[in-house]
Amino acid sequence: MQPAHSLRFFYFPQVLTLIVSLLCSVSLLAQEPSASKPRYKASYSSSGIQSHSTAPATSGSAQQKVKVYQYTKADGSVVFADHAPGDQDFKVLLYTCYACKVDSELDWQKIPLFSADYDELIHSAARENKLDPALIRAVIHAESAFKVFALSRAGAMGLMQLMPNTAKAMGVNNPYRPDENIAGGARYLAKLLARFDGDIDLACAAYNAGPTTVAKYQGIPPYPETQAYVKRVKILLKRYQQAL
Repeated sequence: MQPAHSLRFFYFPQVLTLIVSLLCSVSLLAQEPSASKPRYKASYSSSGIQSHSTAPATSGSAQQKVKVYQYTKADGSVVFADHAPGDQDFKVLLYTCYACKVDSELDWQKIPLFSADYDELIHSAARENKLDPALIRAVIHAESAFKVFALSRAGAMGLMQLMPNTAKAMGVNNPYRPDENIAGGARYLAKLLARFDGDIDLACAAYNAGPTTVAKYQGIPPYPETQAYVKRVKILLKRYQQAL
């Protein structure tokens, strides 16, 4: 399934060298158009390197980007590391942590919404899990800004930023497929709402910090990231409810 927003892939034949591939990647980034919403570009080289960047980039945002090396071990497990493996194919992912920016200067009351992206998938997941589609949309926006290949330092993946164990528990085989990610994220969100008696604040806090942490503090944990996250989701929820 193709994402609704702009995502383009460029494939390079094996005969091209890594140097040519990297030069093409730089050229593509330089040509990237400005937009009101973050967008992804991806470029693949013959050695399996994958790079992601948001647009437009500023010197400040560039400093916040983190390089992560992703590779698959012989037993099939996926590894995320801060260094390249010695003798196997790997991917390099550059990302910015969207949900964890406590001091974000974004105006969440005015930031552009993604009111139509993945509409069919979101409504299907909402019906299946008896959720407000605006809540699913708000969580996706707060988690990844609707970036299909978003990746956190901890390894949370995709639109709804599913941790590997959560993805597995929710039956998600490929967290970078929008249909699987949204279905699994909505399923997990519904479980959290059921656990916390329908309290959206606590469910969102648990989505960010974990249900055990919320239970431990008997409320929203005293973590600046989690407190900021809950506020953002509530703002976005109200705005998406009004927009839909």
